[in-house]
Amino acid sequence: MTKEEFRAAARDAGFELCGFARADRAPHADALGSWLDDGCQAGMAWMQRTRDERSDPRLLLPGARTVIVLAKNYLTATPPPPPEPAARGRIARYAWGADYHDILQPRLAGLAAKLEAAGGGQRCFVDGGPVLERDWAAACGVSWHGKSTMGLHPQLGTWFFLSVILTTLEFDPETPLPDRCGRCTRCIDACPTAAITAPYRLDARRCLSYLTIENKGPIPAEFRRALGDRIFGCDDCLVACPWNRFATASRDAQMQPESGILDRPLREFLSLDDRGFRNMFRGSPILRAKRRGFLRNVCVALGNTGTDDDLPSLRRALDDPEELVREHATWAVAEIEARRPAHHPRCSTESR
Repeated sequence: MTKEEFRAAARDAGFELCGFARADRAPHADALGSWLDDGCQAGMAWMQRTRDERSDPRLLLPGARTVIVLAKNYLTATPPPPPEPAARGRIARYAWGADYHDILQPRLAGLAAKLEAAGGGQRCFVDGGPVLERDWAAACGVSWHGKSTMGLHPQLGTWFFLSVILTTLEFDPETPLPDRCGRCTRCIDACPTAAITAPYRLDARRCLSYLTIENKGPIPAEFRRALGDRIFGCDDCLVACPWNRFATASRDAQMQPESGILDRPLREFLSLDDRGFRNMFRGSPILRAKRRGFLRNVCVALGNTGTDDDLPSLRRALDDPEELVREHATWAVAEIEARRPAHHPRCSTESR
């Protein structure tokens, strides 16, 4: 199989970009080690456990010769705002629709079958294994490293998923794209919690995406107000990138937003029990946060944006079976009550 034949198959499978790199030690393996040693992975202990595999894909697939990286556009149009004025939450754009793992894994399997028919051994990854996807994407010309640590592409901007296929087949490597960020620091300036501590370095302990998704404990008090109305992830550093002015929306039907979630009043989420949560978010990336984590986020967002109309739902959440939800509901109630205008007794003087 030639590169051109595989690239055509990747396009047929719905991937906008495809690149090839020589399977070797990852270009930023040493930087990964330093980042892990500094504790910037926060509670993601699995990254420390698999640091060797992340540094060298040949440990994941003995005999691997090529890393193939594929990019899938997930930009979709923003739904119109709902008519009613209830408080609502922001969800990271990648989670507006179905779980991308479920969409992309079958497509990768089909491509892997073509490589197998050509005599190759393969392993496929959709953001679910110890692979430095962005590192390899930069190495094979699919994207370059933005200062936010996100990958950038001149036609897709920041809005794409990355998938990786390791294969024992050998393909000529691509030429990397040049770094086109220049002096721009808009992504760094946009971060609500200063989580991008330097160009190309992110501290997950401060990142709202980490804190609302992977973090299993409380939202640190110092970051709760910065969370604003976000209830799952944060797109601020992506939205700020000027390269997005060239990005066009995906026409892939599987990438489109699910209805009934983005426009739902925040307080309605607080009525969900475990079964209701699983039913509402079946097939969604939001399941990753689990009910307790998602309602924790909802409480904080209501504390930041809610009104007296939301207090009955929050007060019912004070009796939630999950301590994590109760604690954040308590904080939210106090925040809303503190925003009430002060009432001063009317002063009067008697006429004499």
